[in-house]
Amino acid sequence: MATPEYAARAPEIIIHGEVPRDRARWIDWVTTTDHKKIGILYLFTTAFFFLVGGVEALLMRIQLGSPDNTFLDPTTYSQLFTLHGTTMIFMVIVPIAAGFGNYLVPLMIGARDMAFPRLNMLSWWLLVLGGAVLYGSIFWDPPAAGWTSYAPLSSRNFLPGNGIDAWILGLHLVGISSILGAINFVATIHNMRAPGMTLSRMPLFVWTILVYAYLILIALSSFAATLAMLLIDRNFDGAFFDPQAGGDPVLWQHLFWFMGHPEVYIMVLPAFGMVSEVIPVFARKPIFGYRAVAAATAAIAFLGVLVWAHHMFTAPMALGVLGFFMIASFAVAVPTGIKIFNWIATLWRGNIEFRLPLLFAVGLVAQFAMGGMTGVMLAIFPVDWQLHDTYFVVAHMHHVLFGGAAFGLLAGLYYWFPKMSGRMMSEALGKLSFWLLLIGFNVTFLVQYSAGLSGMPRRIAEYSGSGLTEYNVISTVGSFILAAGALVTVANVFWSIRKGRHAGPDPWRANTLEWFTPSPPPEHNFDVIPTVRSLEPMKDIRRSVQEREAALGDGEVTEPPAKQPEPIP
Repeated sequence: MATPEYAARAPEIIIHGEVPRDRARWIDWVTTTDHKKIGILYLFTTAFFFLVGGVEALLMRIQLGSPDNTFLDPTTYSQLFTLHGTTMIFMVIVPIAAGFGNYLVPLMIGARDMAFPRLNMLSWWLLVLGGAVLYGSIFWDPPAAGWTSYAPLSSRNFLPGNGIDAWILGLHLVGISSILGAINFVATIHNMRAPGMTLSRMPLFVWTILVYAYLILIALSSFAATLAMLLIDRNFDGAFFDPQAGGDPVLWQHLFWFMGHPEVYIMVLPAFGMVSEVIPVFARKPIFGYRAVAAATAAIAFLGVLVWAHHMFTAPMALGVLGFFMIASFAVAVPTGIKIFNWIATLWRGNIEFRLPLLFAVGLVAQFAMGGMTGVMLAIFPVDWQLHDTYFVVAHMHHVLFGGAAFGLLAGLYYWFPKMSGRMMSEALGKLSFWLLLIGFNVTFLVQYSAGLSGMPRRIAEYSGSGLTEYNVISTVGSFILAAGALVTVANVFWSIRKGRHAGPDPWRANTLEWFTPSPPPEHNFDVIPTVRSLEPMKDIRRSVQEREAALGDGEVTEPPAKQPEPIP
């Protein structure tokens, strides 16, 4: 039962935790096996790297804000480009989904913790160590081969320093972190669900985390071998990718994108799951086509593993192979469209409450649809021949990843922040952040489609006399509006932790089991594991409580009926 004292101390609990008085609180955090604390550690770690990667992006936009700029030299620009892409993908979007998953999955399935608590903590430590190794390279030789590190540019003949070696080791550690976390998610979801929670009653966010985990096991296990091959080439006279030693640089592209395209769905599927939880709550309707949405999640993952070579349409491949990957890329749009239409159908004629989580969820639907349509354009290989390595691809990638993943993750943050902290986030600051992010994002990246269509290549530090100045000035201004929106969100988080309105256990009148616990939940999660009887167990619990209270009020029942769920704390 949540007491007023417990609720009043919620900000202290999320930051410091419940620990003995004679023990340093930081020691409790860095040695904890509580999945909720580990989830919060993931979220703060990825937020830190997001700010670092954002600063790197702003520095690049300043350089491109005017032609023939000398703010950054070409080598420094390439180093920032490499660190920015690597950070945002491997240090932010992939592990932030693990942070939300760590916190929420046991609560949503009615478990007391993850299956392997110590392995869970190890995965966070490996993430931190991987980031330390990657950024430790800036003190001697930052990597400068781009976040894809294409061979032979990443060979020792082209880059003789140790920056690429640090990149390889850092990504090895981060990859092992993700693989260990994926094993933990699979074991937890398959074996620790509450009584009555069949796969067909599992929350859609948990479905996406399960598929996310399987994709990690497929993609990052392969990538670990790929990185090892590059390390052998660079340090032990290997000949996998270096053409001067008899290797094949196109092999690196195949192996990299066999990881890289599933990685796209590793990044966006958890955000899709968050939207699938948020929209029904604020539409006051069940999700339209639950089974179709769950099946679409698995279909996206399956097809996503098969279409890696659509990133390689300019590489030497037979026309029949190009046609296969083009058609397979079109096929991915079908389950993705199912999700989008099901979200729209859920909102249709719903009793909609436009609270902050729903604003960001609707933002994802709109922005990802736009990014997806440009992806269909790039899947037509004659079109890709013209637009490959231009800013059109840069705009498409950010529209999918930021417009898709980031807006969904922010919807999840605003939705579950009351559960994590016991406090509501500021509506005024949240709306300001939403509009700054939406406007800044579109000002930054929509104009880049035009720049790409006008022939501006990506990965360049300077340009002149090409009529691209206006596009780049607009994009640079938009990037600072986008940064302002991100900073407002950060300010909102810290302000709300200290001064936000108390939330209570179930402020949204939501549908899933995490809202059955106090806010924030106790270390053991549940005093009694509830029995799940439908897709919306919290509705069943509230209905049971109302019926019992009505019966007690009529004097018909003197004690709770047998086998009924416990009342909301």
